[in-house]
Amino acid sequence: MRAYFEKLLDSSQQQKQLPLIFPLLIALFSGAVFSFSLAPYYWWWLAILSPALLYATLHKRSAKQAFAIGWSYGFGLWFVGAFWLYTSIHVYGDTNAFLSVCMIAVMALVMGLFTAFQTWVYRRFFPETPLTFAPLWIVFEWAKTWVFTGFPWLFVGYAFTERLLDGYAPLFGIYAISFVVIVLACALVEVLRKRIFWVIPSALLVLGAWGASYIQFVKPKAAKPLSVSLIQGNIPQDLKWLTEYQVRTLEIYAGLTQSEWGRDLIVWPESSIPLFQTDIEPFLDAMDAQAKKNHTAWVTGIPYWDVAKSHQVGSPLYYNSIMASGSDSSGLYKKQRLVPFGEYIPLSGLLSWVLPAMQNDISMSGFTRGESDQKPLLIKGHALAAAICYEVAYPNLTRRNAEDSDFLVTVSNDAWFTGTAGPWQHLQMVQMRAKENGRWFIRATNTGVTAFIDQNGHITEQAPIDKEFVLRGDLPAMQGQTLYNRLGDYPILGFAVLLLILGWVYRPRKVDVSFKSRR
Repeated sequence: MRAYFEKLLDSSQQQKQLPLIFPLLIALFSGAVFSFSLAPYYWWWLAILSPALLYATLHKRSAKQAFAIGWSYGFGLWFVGAFWLYTSIHVYGDTNAFLSVCMIAVMALVMGLFTAFQTWVYRRFFPETPLTFAPLWIVFEWAKTWVFTGFPWLFVGYAFTERLLDGYAPLFGIYAISFVVIVLACALVEVLRKRIFWVIPSALLVLGAWGASYIQFVKPKAAKPLSVSLIQGNIPQDLKWLTEYQVRTLEIYAGLTQSEWGRDLIVWPESSIPLFQTDIEPFLDAMDAQAKKNHTAWVTGIPYWDVAKSHQVGSPLYYNSIMASGSDSSGLYKKQRLVPFGEYIPLSGLLSWVLPAMQNDISMSGFTRGESDQKPLLIKGHALAAAICYEVAYPNLTRRNAEDSDFLVTVSNDAWFTGTAGPWQHLQMVQMRAKENGRWFIRATNTGVTAFIDQNGHITEQAPIDKEFVLRGDLPAMQGQTLYNRLGDYPILGFAVLLLILGWVYRPRKVDVSFKSRR
């Protein structure tokens, strides 16, 4: 194996290099176009072309040069791919346009460091081959779920949520799809370098995805389908938390719900009740009585003030939560992962001067993380595993919550990002979580995208965005466990680590010599 890597290194050293400015620009461009492979554009082939260009630009580069190239790619990736944050910062955060763009640029520079360190490690410690580049890629994707509290967005595997490679999702999850995509991207470059043998593993990986799509881990239960109504109130974000609009918000949701009593389950979206439960007990009691009278379960997003625990710790504890009440239903789920700049302000004391309008917004300050061992909501004899908004971006968190569940339910308020790609990227992640765990996902949102997603990750019903709407569906409860739901990310991450260990052990010693000479 070392002889093989030595041959690769010798052949690469015989080729001339372009000035560094060219790979930097190519990397910037390839990172910037990646997000168009995701929803709502779905140009999936860019998910192969983009990392392929990055892989090609790293050829023969020193570790320092690779760091700069990776940072350039990462900056383009995050500045364009997460530019939907501009709406929340500028429009709803009352920050001027120039400073808003600067803040996104800073975010892109910070998040771009993931790719920078990834490419530095790749060129510093490993031989140039897809078998080291691909596992490093998914290790750093995984790192995005916990470093800097986590921002697990723009994973390359999401481009294949409903096509070509998604058969791997119920087996090994999103990271396995990302791994295959990166191998295919690198193989494309290798084939263009006349290493034709890379066609064989590429074909096997694609055929493997096709074969995996025929494996059925779950099946419907014998029980009758659950009749569900999702209420999309379409409350503008700039009005949602105004004191004078709170009653009107409740009137809108209650009015849309009136025709749905008698269904098994009615779901209101995240923070559809813009008041703490302690401030609105008569309304909650009336809704609970109406639900029980009509044999309906009612689930709603609501800010929750844990009064008893607050007295114990000596400070108020506020939670973004989902509450279940009504007929044959119970449970309270407190959000475990909070979204920066979309729900709370990182370093809010230091940033109060640049985000003045968000300081007094209940949805942006003071929320506490929920516990990690919460039980599912109980609805009509079914267990509903809950996720609030941003949490569905975390594969392992959703997987843990989904254990021993019949359905998955998520509520969201993407009004912060109306008119951008953000809500569509978010929906695509929900689709992937449904397929990974083999469960129907019930998704209720304030402005869109409200949808029913089946156990295969396909959208069966979808509400129009930015419109008051009631979405109805009859959903079967599923039984059985996918392999991913059983084992989580351990198999694919373990495989990646194994490849990296082999790459390290059998690396050509010329890699170390080359690094020292260029340092």
